[in-house]
Amino acid sequence: MSKLQDIITISRKIIYYKGYQATSISDILEEAHIGKGQFYHYFSSKRDLGLAVVEDLVKEWDRDVFEGIFATDLDPIVKLNKMLDRTLAIHLDEEGHSGCPAGNLAIEMSEHDETFRLKVHYIFDRWISSIEGALSELKMQGHLTSDIDAKQHARAIVSMIEGGILLKKSQKEDGFLTNAIAIIRAQYRLS
Repeated sequence: MSKLQDIITISRKIIYYKGYQATSISDILEEAHIGKGQFYHYFSSKRDLGLAVVEDLVKEWDRDVFEGIFATDLDPIVKLNKMLDRTLAIHLDEEGHSGCPAGNLAIEMSEHDETFRLKVHYIFDRWISSIEGALSELKMQGHLTSDIDAKQHARAIVSMIEGGILLKKSQKEDGFLTNAIAIIRAQYRLS
């Protein structure tokens, strides 16, 4: 891993646990074992680093979710289940207790920085579109009724997942997320 990627990875973890606003350059310097000169060699500001962190998050979603699951030739039920399984694996893991990295940044930064908002919006927009595509496939297969609005249902699915993650984080209870995912599986007959 390059030093640049190392700094981004470390920063991403700190921002995930502390939030963007609460993370200081000093936190990053200390955790990455670098000096200010090396930091400013790669980034012009904390904001520049923050945008690189979001871009790293976008690359992960592109690779693991959009290309790795939804762009495959798998059956749409398998695609949706793999996405739900990935969500559970990440957020029920001990390190997943701080919420959704994209959701956290959306809540914290969307009102304050349009560039951050647009980068995080890309993740949610592409996620909704990917789920919409899978639901449309299920309609064509006759698995779902033809009157279902795939886009509205995709939005609802993302909302349920993100709400489950948020409540899991704030209430410190996994059941909020596991129940949301169980209801999604039942509603769309994915089991």
